[in-house]
Amino acid sequence: MKLSKLAQASLLLSVSATSLMFSSVSFAEATTSNDQLTSVVNAGQKINDSAAKSQQKVNRLTDQALTKLQQFHVVTKEVDGLSVYNQQMQAQLDNQMNELNQLADSMEEVSIIERQISPLMARMISTLDTFVNLDVPFLPEERAKRVNDLKTMMTRADISVSEKFRRVLEAYQIEVDYGRTIEAYSGLLEIDGTAMDVDFLRIGRVSLIYQTRDGSRLGEWKQTAGGEGQWQELSQDYRLGINKSLRIARKQLAPDLIIVPVSGPSNATASQAE
Repeated sequence: MKLSKLAQASLLLSVSATSLMFSSVSFAEATTSNDQLTSVVNAGQKINDSAAKSQQKVNRLTDQALTKLQQFHVVTKEVDGLSVYNQQMQAQLDNQMNELNQLADSMEEVSIIERQISPLMARMISTLDTFVNLDVPFLPEERAKRVNDLKTMMTRADISVSEKFRRVLEAYQIEVDYGRTIEAYSGLLEIDGTAMDVDFLRIGRVSLIYQTRDGSRLGEWKQTAGGEGQWQELSQDYRLGINKSLRIARKQLAPDLIIVPVSGPSNATASQAE
C-alpha cells in the first residue's frame, strides 16, 4: 500500500525526532561519565601527591634518625675511651701519690742522714789533713790548698750536703791515685840554705827525687817511721836513670824499666814505670 507524500513526510519527521531524543540522552550520559572520571582522576592525583609528601617526610625522619644513631655511636665510643683514659689517669694518680709518700719518707730520712754525715765529713777532712802532713812532701802547696778548700766548704750554706760529700770523696780519690802514678813537676827547694829551681820526680809514694836544672845535684826524700823525713844527697850514678824517668813521666818516652832509689833497706831498686 502506498503512503501519500504527506504521510511519508510525517513518518520521517517522527523518526528524526526519535533519533534526536536518543542522541540527547546519550550525550547527557556521556557528559556525566566524563565528569565522574575526571573527579576520580583528580582524587587519585591528590592521593598520590599526599603519599609522595608523606614518603618524603618519612625519608627525612629516617635520615634524621640515622644521623642521631651515628652520633649516638660516636658519643658512646668517646665515653668508652674517656672511661679507659680516666682509669689510666687514676692509676697514674695513685702511683704518684705513692711516690709522694715515699719522697716524704725519704726526706725525713735525708734529714737524719744529713745530721749524721756532717760530723763524718769533718772527721774525714781532719784525717786527710793529718795524712798529708805525715806523707811524702810532694806537691805540698796543691795538696794543702785542697784540704783548706774542703774546710772552707764545710762552713758554706750555698753548697748542698751531697756536693760536699762528693768533693770530700774526690779529694780522697786523688790521694789514692797518687800512690799508683808517676809524675814530674818543677819547683823551688832549699838546698844548703839556698832556694834552687829543681825538677821533682815522684814514683807513687815509694820515691820522691829531685834534680837541679843543671844536673849537678841529686837528692832523695827519706821518710821515717814517725812521719818525719829529710832530703839526702844521691850519687851521680843515678843521673841517667833519673833523667830517663823524668822523660817517661813527662810522656816524652815510652814506659820502660827504670832504676831509681826508693826508701827501703837497699839503696837502689828496679822499678817499672807505668
